[in-house]
Amino acid sequence: MTQSTATVDEAERQRALDALHIVGSLPEPAYDDIVKVAAAVCGTPMALVTLIDRDRQWFKARTGLEGIQTERNVAVCDHAIRQPTQLMEVGDLSQDARFADNPMLKDLGARFYAGMPLVTESGAAVGSVCVVDLNPRELNATQREALQALARLTMTLMEGRSREREQQVAAILDHGVAEEAASAPDAAGAYTVVILELQNLSELAQRLGERMLERQLQQLDHALEQCVDTARGDSINRVTGSGEFIAVLGTSEPGDTLARFNQVARNLQENAGATLLRGAASTTTAESNTAVFMRADQALSEAKDALR
Repeated sequence: MTQSTATVDEAERQRALDALHIVGSLPEPAYDDIVKVAAAVCGTPMALVTLIDRDRQWFKARTGLEGIQTERNVAVCDHAIRQPTQLMEVGDLSQDARFADNPMLKDLGARFYAGMPLVTESGAAVGSVCVVDLNPRELNATQREALQALARLTMTLMEGRSREREQQVAAILDHGVAEEAASAPDAAGAYTVVILELQNLSELAQRLGERMLERQLQQLDHALEQCVDTARGDSINRVTGSGEFIAVLGTSEPGDTLARFNQVARNLQENAGATLLRGAASTTTAESNTAVFMRADQALSEAKDALR
């Protein structure tokens, strides 16, 4: 049973969103279908799957609207997630004190909004499935139920995608730690996990084109491989279909390797205008692979916070 999100603070909510590793991801047909169905059922020209991330509202899917994100402070969905169990419906945005002077809504000519929050199993509201119209109106009961069902379906897709990623990450970690132990048995149990994540793949795909982006990812994969020392059991692998790389380093003092990763990140920023963030965690004990990875993932979230 999903817990009440009244007890989920903003830091917990953001961690839950980060854990999905979906903000900035490439377009996916299933989410495009969801917004098409939402717009058709509700009879609106615009529909979106939105995610509320730190200082922005990012669109996983959209129809009837250009752009892939807005500032969070103009996002109606930021208000919707404050009541996670309820569909938020505003019949006339121009008559609501919260939105009457909203510059983005004025530019769109938006007058009607309805959004159902996307709520994780842990009870964190991370975004919404919403529809927008250019005229004041209200939904009927069937349309409200459909929007609620589409939000549940969207969250099922997101969490299913997250579980698939977790399974692949676990396999990468198990293989990496086993390889490290076999290469340097005397140092087994002393290793470092590094997560490197290329930010905003969807924006890069728009700017570079998907074929050029894939070429950039292949080049990045090669550059990162050159940073590791296979003789001590280092390994690095890319999570399928993403800009996320997981490295297992056969040392608890990874300073030199991290410095090389940092240089790759600087080169990428200078040459392609792309941001590569990392989080790292080391251990010298029998700590579980999962526990070390979670500490590295927390460090990655903190690196994202630092970009605000």
